[in-house]
Amino acid sequence: TPREKLLPWLAELGQLRKFADIVPMFVQMAAYSLRLLAIMEPYLREGEWGYEEDALTDRSERFLAAEILREKLFRLTGDELPYTSTVVIEQFAQEGDLRRISAAIIVDRDGHKAMVIGAGGERLKRISTEARQDMQTLFGGPVFLEVWVKTRSGWADDQAAVRAFGYED
Repeated sequence: TPREKLLPWLAELGQLRKFADIVPMFVQMAAYSLRLLAIMEPYLREGEWGYEEDALTDRSERFLAAEILREKLFRLTGDELPYTSTVVIEQFAQEGDLRRISAAIIVDRDGHKAMVIGAGGERLKRISTEARQDMQTLFGGPVFLEVWVKTRSGWADDQAAVRAFGYED
């Protein structure tokens, strides 16, 4: 059973590195969560807040726009589209409350491009519409979103392209 395999695995893990504690737990039971908090508390120190109290994230709206579009892309294409696809925000401008966003969905093959666009452009329209609606909710104002699908074969293996698309080495 998984439980019988857990203890030997934890013992092996403990040999690899000195941990202050190892806490096997079942997160759906509140008692385990409370135990974990009690173990962690001595290691937590008070200090300056890393963010403003009302801040949601330290990431830019440009980054969040890409993440929202990426989430819709993979959610609405399911397992059809390889995860080597990505989203790049090519332009992000704010004019008053309006945000104008031009984005590119980068895929590895023309066949993937067809999957993203869908019959008569319906899938791309749905991806774009749902992403725009989520952006408007998050940003608290209107969003004009323009989305293109582009093919760039082998981009994930090209370190310059990976960096240009905003990924770290």
